[in-house]
Amino acid sequence: MQQPLIQALRHHGLSGGLVYLNPTEPFNLYLEVGFVAGLFAASPFVFYQVWLFIAPGLYRKEKRYVLPFLLSTVGLFVAGGLFGYKMVYPASLDFLIGYGQRFQPMITIAEYTKLFLTIIIGLGLIFEMPILVFFLALMRVITARWMWRNLRYSILAIFVVAATVTPTTDILNMCLFAAPMVALYAISIGVAWLVDSACERRAGAI
Repeated sequence: MQQPLIQALRHHGLSGGLVYLNPTEPFNLYLEVGFVAGLFAASPFVFYQVWLFIAPGLYRKEKRYVLPFLLSTVGLFVAGGLFGYKMVYPASLDFLIGYGQRFQPMITIAEYTKLFLTIIIGLGLIFEMPILVFFLALMRVITARWMWRNLRYSILAIFVVAATVTPTTDILNMCLFAAPMVALYAISIGVAWLVDSACERRAGAI
């Protein structure tokens, strides 16, 4: 977890790592790292419980999609976490440390862990957007046509959300958050279109 910080410090000619101000912080750090690792490791079970909650409201033919549902939800969650760890978090740290280069950094475990968890878990959940759209389209709450018609407003909302959750105030990091969300929205339109087509075929057969 310290690797992005160490690399960012070295990039700006600085050394060091995390420090703590309270004797309990290192202990809490291991608990929080264990929580994150456990969350990703247990995600198949967690999403299976979500499926069990949703399944009673589905048709019998739709209940057979349990395996694709689990593979897609777990895959997207892990992909979001990896994207945050490999792309967003290092870029954010590099900008923040470079911006404060005139000062001596003393980054505490508690604050660093809070930032880390916000980005990694937050992006993991954001990457679940196509799955959410799938079920909303299945319940006829939204359609692909409606999503396309409101594309400009959706992109505006995405950038507002990205500006809110990004840990920095620069445009680059906001775009790093917003870009995958826009791509996921485009994928979600395709998902909604497939669901709409399937529902129309089913209605025509009836």
